[in-house]
Amino acid sequence: MLRKLLMRTPIAWFQMTRERTRLLVAIAGISFADVLMFTQLGFKDALYDASIRPHYALQSDLFLINPQFEAFFSFKSFNREQLYQAAAVDGVESVNALYISKALWRNPTTRVDRPLLIFGFDPSKPAFNLPEVNQNLDQIKQLNHVLFDQNSRPEFGDIGKLLQQSSANPSGVVETEMNNDVLVKVGGMFRLGVSFVADGNVIASDSTFLQLFPGRSHQEIDMGLIRLRPGTNREQVQAALTAQLPADVLVLTLEQITQREKAYWADITPIGFIFGLGSIVGFIVGAIIVYQILYADVSDHLPEYATLKAMGYSDRYLILILIQESFVLAVCGFIPGFGFSCGLYYVAQMATRLPIAMTTARAVMILILTLIMCVGSGGIALRKLQSADPAEIF
Repeated sequence: MLRKLLMRTPIAWFQMTRERTRLLVAIAGISFADVLMFTQLGFKDALYDASIRPHYALQSDLFLINPQFEAFFSFKSFNREQLYQAAAVDGVESVNALYISKALWRNPTTRVDRPLLIFGFDPSKPAFNLPEVNQNLDQIKQLNHVLFDQNSRPEFGDIGKLLQQSSANPSGVVETEMNNDVLVKVGGMFRLGVSFVADGNVIASDSTFLQLFPGRSHQEIDMGLIRLRPGTNREQVQAALTAQLPADVLVLTLEQITQREKAYWADITPIGFIFGLGSIVGFIVGAIIVYQILYADVSDHLPEYATLKAMGYSDRYLILILIQESFVLAVCGFIPGFGFSCGLYYVAQMATRLPIAMTTARAVMILILTLIMCVGSGGIALRKLQSADPAEIF
């Protein structure tokens, strides 16, 4: 059947290229629908990927959180005592407390304050698997010394350039204020990246964190990081921790806590719904455009189809021609849509610093959706084709 389909392809192609303006309009419409779907799905995936980057940057096998802690967007603390109890469970090698909050960062050049995300932990026990952070632990051991995320938005200031300029000074640091009046010194840089939650990130010691938030208690932590002994069964230790710890904390694996974060953005906030709705709208728009083009094409060539019927060609033969047209439109519309979307991703990544990039899985999915969109529209237009009566030409 595929061989017969390919042998008939020139008929569909010549019929479509006969009206070049109509063909270009159809390709432009399908490309627009593909770009819309690519954009919506790309931003949705970027949202999810950016929201879970901090989780993968943490050096932990299991995570201890408050059950009300749904995402880094909403901080819910619990008592440090639970973390000490977890350290006594068999299989646990070490634990570390992590403080998370939003703080105001003053641009050293413009003196404008902007909110960013700050992480605080005991620097004597590494909490991140980022090489730049672990190489600068001695820097943040000093009170009011912080590390700045090099991938933060430029509105926070060109901290990397300022550090290079200050390298000639004995201190070798950049000074600014956080939370309006606390003077801090930037002792180094790291790379994490922005998200929909925060445009920038800062890492500090737990002592510096509490200095920035004097109302916070040392006993109230936001996340517990649990490292297990090598060779320990993670699921067994998780079950033991869940059984021994009170119900006001949850013990989660990396996979579980990232799924919890994604579920928050997909189900609790309207952002996931909006991006999904935009993709559906793009699909519908493309389907309508293809249907109108194919319907008009069938209507214009109805006498020719009737002639073919009179010559003995079956409806199946004519239907295959229409399906071929649908496939040609899908491929011709997808190619420019894909190319334009790749360029749009690059521009958006440079402008927002979100992890927006074309993936093979997304490209294949949009191609399949485009084929379904075009073939489905062609199927609706078949009703007009089936009405082609040989008697109309006699």
